[in-house]
Amino acid sequence: MQLEQGVKAEISRLRLSATGYKIWRGRAVRLAFFALLLGLWQVVSSLELWSDVIFPPPKEVADALVLGIRDATLTTAIKDSMQRLCIGYGTSLIIGIPLGLLLGRKQLLDDTIGSLAVGFQALPSICWLPLAVLWFGLSETAMQFVIIMGSLMSLILAVRDGVKNIPTLYLRAAPILGATGWRFYRYILFPASLPAIMTGAKLGWSFAWRSLMAAELLYVTSGIGSTLMMGRELHDMALVVAAMIIIIFIGLLTDRLVFRVAEGFVHRRWGVGGGN
Repeated sequence: MQLEQGVKAEISRLRLSATGYKIWRGRAVRLAFFALLLGLWQVVSSLELWSDVIFPPPKEVADALVLGIRDATLTTAIKDSMQRLCIGYGTSLIIGIPLGLLLGRKQLLDDTIGSLAVGFQALPSICWLPLAVLWFGLSETAMQFVIIMGSLMSLILAVRDGVKNIPTLYLRAAPILGATGWRFYRYILFPASLPAIMTGAKLGWSFAWRSLMAAELLYVTSGIGSTLMMGRELHDMALVVAAMIIIIFIGLLTDRLVFRVAEGFVHRRWGVGGGN
């Protein structure tokens, strides 16, 4: 018995060690890759193939980032953009997840609202901006409308497809086990659809983020997109690149700290979805 417990403990220790090695190896590879990109950027800028106005060196971009943080220009822009995004994206989640679940279960809704969602999904989010301006004027409401319409359809369709791909065995076993009515949605449909919901949430986030940047580029206000546009108008390419780096960084940070953590929790809690 003691020998068996010792073997199990050693196997568990080796697994944890291998997992830790894999995590640190991945981090080292990513760090080396970005360091290589930074070095390549510096080399190309040192060759002076283009003017600094067109292709700024890393130091100028870093100075623009530091200056924007010190005078609160970039921090205020990030705060305003994230506030708009949270409102619009949160609204899309509240509407899109229940509607996607219903479309996956009700054929009539899928034939009507689902077809409309597929059509709207093919429409670039920037196309909603003229309509939003006519309806709501140059306002925050117009920008929220563009964010919601840009992200909602992808979220609905991803959740709907996830529901349709639930194994038939789960659905047939549900009434036998007493999972009817709201219990069916609570204990069968929702947990089985979580991988699709996570996929839809990630798609909705990316589309919402792009829609927000497009709206801020065209409607001059506070925000990262507007900061990028201001840099273009002032011919300050360092500020433009700095704003682009912030946009990329927020996207990577959200993926690592929000969606990766949520996917890991879903995998541990229900045994579905990716756990990497």
